[in-house]
Amino acid sequence: MRFRMTALFAAASVGALACAKSDNKPDSARQAGAPAASAAKNDNVLHIAMIAKSSNNPVFLAARTGAEAAAKELGDQYHMSIDIRWLTPPTEDGQVQAQRIQQAVNDGADAILISCSDAGKVTGAINDAVDRGIPVMTFDSDAPQSKRFAYYGVDDIKTGQMTMAELATLMNGKGKVAILAGNQNAPNLQHRVQGAKDEAAKHPGMQVIGVFNHVETAQDAAAEVVRVDNAYPDIQGWAMIGGWPLFAQSLLTDQNFSKLKVASVDALPAQLAYVDKGVVPVLLAQPVYKWGYEGVKTIVDKVHNKKDVPQIIPMDLVRVTKTNLGDWARQLKAWGFTDVDQKYLAMK
Repeated sequence: MRFRMTALFAAASVGALACAKSDNKPDSARQAGAPAASAAKNDNVLHIAMIAKSSNNPVFLAARTGAEAAAKELGDQYHMSIDIRWLTPPTEDGQVQAQRIQQAVNDGADAILISCSDAGKVTGAINDAVDRGIPVMTFDSDAPQSKRFAYYGVDDIKTGQMTMAELATLMNGKGKVAILAGNQNAPNLQHRVQGAKDEAAKHPGMQVIGVFNHVETAQDAAAEVVRVDNAYPDIQGWAMIGGWPLFAQSLLTDQNFSKLKVASVDALPAQLAYVDKGVVPVLLAQPVYKWGYEGVKTIVDKVHNKKDVPQIIPMDLVRVTKTNLGDWARQLKAWGFTDVDQKYLAMK
């Protein structure tokens, strides 16, 4: 697959994880020329507004890369232009997402692809867009009561269960554990928390001391882990239903953290060091690049090819350990990640 390589992941620090384009509004080049509403009537141009949760979260930058790759590939295949308009807020805000949906409709988008920070705040805007003839697809975090035509992502209940089950194995089924849970209003994360709790209940020797939410940046997540570890010194393990703190390297050298058992979702380049050093033996990887790639592909099938598409399109998790670390690293590189450590690429 050939596509434009981005510099989205040029550094392990989240502070350096910034998109080369503006994350708050469409590219200036896309704002120029004929009105969007007129362009939308051109059968040879497909405008897709992409609204992820936040532009400073590397998983969504990966999704954007996938969307742009699919746009290039499918545009060449169908001899058309597919324009990905990045309308993602800089930080998570369901109300801002609702405003971005309205902006996309007013600008003449042909379809909208969104990961919902707060289903309650975006459902009305989704329904309004659909009522005005703009199909909406969700990925990663759904708004199941809305009029969206399809959702693509993991089974969140199962994801929470799998994360806690991996932790239970590491802890031999006993000990005090905490759940790191990100945005408390995100429906996908709420379901993962429920799945983790359900799985923990199957292990009488395990006690969940709490669910801890935080702003979804590496710094905030890592700070919350340190705060909780200090406040509850008897914690023995973490079930991370999202791998936010592992995008930073600070916990690699934290003596308290290194003594704990940890299982986590996500396995992007910056997080692989935790597997390599044995600090986090198991990462459950979401193929986040595919959020964008499969999302755009599904929209093209529905809008351009007039095909029926499934309402629920499942994404399978990939279990990443030292055994398959090299294979996973090479997959990340094939998806366009530019910051995969060469030593992982060389692993067999």
